[in-house]
Amino acid sequence: MSQPFFDLRASHNPHRWHLPLDHTNCVGREPRYFMYGGIGLAASVAALERTCKRPVVWVTAQYLSFAQPGQVLDLDVWLPVNGNVTTQARVNGHVGDKEIISVIAALGSRPGGPSVHWRGTPDVPPPEDCPNLEIWEGQASMLHGRLEARGIPGRVGYGNMSGKPSADGRAMFWLRSREGQPTDASMLAVFADYVPSAAGAALGRRFAGNSLDNTLRVRRLVETEWVLCDIRVTSVHDGFGYGEMDLYAENGELLATASQSFILRDLPAAG
Repeated sequence: MSQPFFDLRASHNPHRWHLPLDHTNCVGREPRYFMYGGIGLAASVAALERTCKRPVVWVTAQYLSFAQPGQVLDLDVWLPVNGNVTTQARVNGHVGDKEIISVIAALGSRPGGPSVHWRGTPDVPPPEDCPNLEIWEGQASMLHGRLEARGIPGRVGYGNMSGKPSADGRAMFWLRSREGQPTDASMLAVFADYVPSAAGAALGRRFAGNSLDNTLRVRRLVETEWVLCDIRVTSVHDGFGYGEMDLYAENGELLATASQSFILRDLPAAG
């Protein structure tokens, strides 16, 4: 059985959880490493589901500040409404008095209704027929190195450094955990935070994005090793970018949708 993707710990208070941070759940470059935003959202999802004993339907995070390796992120869960079917909840993530992440969510389930999606599953090769995608050089010991990516031929987009925007702002790749974690709502939260990674390809220049927020809507969880991430950078203006992602299982089932806003940052020229 695989180990959890992050070490979320219970406390004496059933509504407070602790997440110790090290390089395996952080990103960045020396000397400035910081918690990957998707880890903060994923840990909040896990804290919510363990506290409420219900699955997340919708969750959104606002990223407020940075937490660093060696610190402990405390997650306080609040349940303003806890009904018969649905729970409306909040999470405040902080290091001491410094607020790091603010989350609101809805949890619950109502079995027995229809199960349909109208997105239209992309027609792409399976992961075993796609090349390895090395887009996170020098990150082997950190969060990015714990994930394996396979690029969709002709749809990866990361090679577009033409200086001209792409036709549709779209990038697609398969993702999975190298450590064998199951694809639950928390893992989808980690994957969903890669929306800004497509900014450079969309613009045809070396850009990176720092997430301001992340919204995840979990439709249906099915067993799958790989997740297809279909990203669309929808627009950019005044130094900010906006994008969305559809997340599919290997069998074509739509697992979730996500959307983000992010700060655009120029990267130095390669070489």
